[in-house]
Amino acid sequence: MDIKHLMNDRFKNLQGGLFLAVTKADVGEGAGNFMKAGGDIMAWADPFFPDPAIPESVQKALHEAVDDGFAAHYSMPIGDLDLRKTLCEDVNKKTGLKLDPSRNMLVTPGSDSGLLFAMMPFISPGDEIMVPDPSYPSNFLNGKLLGGVTVPVPLYEEDNYQFRMEEFEKRVTDKTKMVLISHPNNPTTTVFRRESIEALCEFVIKHDLILVSDQAFQDHIYDGIEFVHPATLPGMWERTLTVCSISKGIGLSGFRIGYVYTDDVIMDVLYGAAVNVIGASSTLSTIGAIAAVKDEEILKSHYVRLERRRRLAWESFHDIPGVRMKLPESGILSWLYIGDLGTSEEVANRIMNDAKIMVNQGTPYGAQGEGYIRIVTACFARDEDAQERFDRIRAVLMKMAEEKGLK
Repeated sequence: MDIKHLMNDRFKNLQGGLFLAVTKADVGEGAGNFMKAGGDIMAWADPFFPDPAIPESVQKALHEAVDDGFAAHYSMPIGDLDLRKTLCEDVNKKTGLKLDPSRNMLVTPGSDSGLLFAMMPFISPGDEIMVPDPSYPSNFLNGKLLGGVTVPVPLYEEDNYQFRMEEFEKRVTDKTKMVLISHPNNPTTTVFRRESIEALCEFVIKHDLILVSDQAFQDHIYDGIEFVHPATLPGMWERTLTVCSISKGIGLSGFRIGYVYTDDVIMDVLYGAAVNVIGASSTLSTIGAIAAVKDEEILKSHYVRLERRRRLAWESFHDIPGVRMKLPESGILSWLYIGDLGTSEEVANRIMNDAKIMVNQGTPYGAQGEGYIRIVTACFARDEDAQERFDRIRAVLMKMAEEKGLK
């Protein structure tokens, strides 16, 4: 029986890996089966994975919460007030905003659910969402899930993946409702410069749009590059939803704590639907998140480690014939051009088969991702363990370069 004829067009063509192979590392059982067979995963944006990653201050808070038994109970569907206060204090200090924890902050079970929830009040069937390409795969799919139409806007390596506003202008229509960005960009690690962000915000205001800014990778910016929060720019507070996470910078992906901050007119609507759509975040994770955000030494320590790791990755890959790689500008990733060696699928599969390491094909990140791969270079707690995997990947890429006559 073809039960899918009863499904709506937003969902019925999705594939979860049960009948056909899927290329995304976080869909279906593919990554799990690969690990069971002894493979290494460098395709999940999860710092330290698979090594222990809970800081001592957070462990202490979690143990105390379990011992007193309170962690068994619900937190508020909009997020525990103490966590909202802690997050607002942190955001206010970093941005100069004056967030009210009871009017401007919402806690979500991870930033993925927060990202979809932030879009939901604005997207009706047929509405268009402009998404830079390459970008986070969910940015392309979420609009479709809500009945909208995703409109990719190309970014170019020769521009260091900054916005070309003419590409936005020639794609805007009377159906355009939203611009959705990842800032810093996943997968390219690009930090959008002030002039890019200001130009984009002028475009959003000019065309009366909503901006959703996914800032999951905002905590670690390198080389003195300025990070501009779009919500702080003139005319943007009332039309910007900012989505953040403790998964990347703090490295607590498994806690599933994200958060959204925005103007209270928008937040009132999100508060009204929170219990129906996202429910309450884990109470135990909430307690751990409060401790993690308050402990400022965690981010400082991770910054030093990740600065070292991005350089190890660059030293391992940048000089391979047929490969291009810039030092990452942010976060925990590396983005490599490998188009002279093969397609994204061919190269990723070769690394998987020969090096026994799963990396990301570039194509799930948009049409502009063909010819690239993404490697989560922050995996493994010890540099020595990461370097051993880098060496295995390098050996495969060098072999492919030799086969192409590039050495």
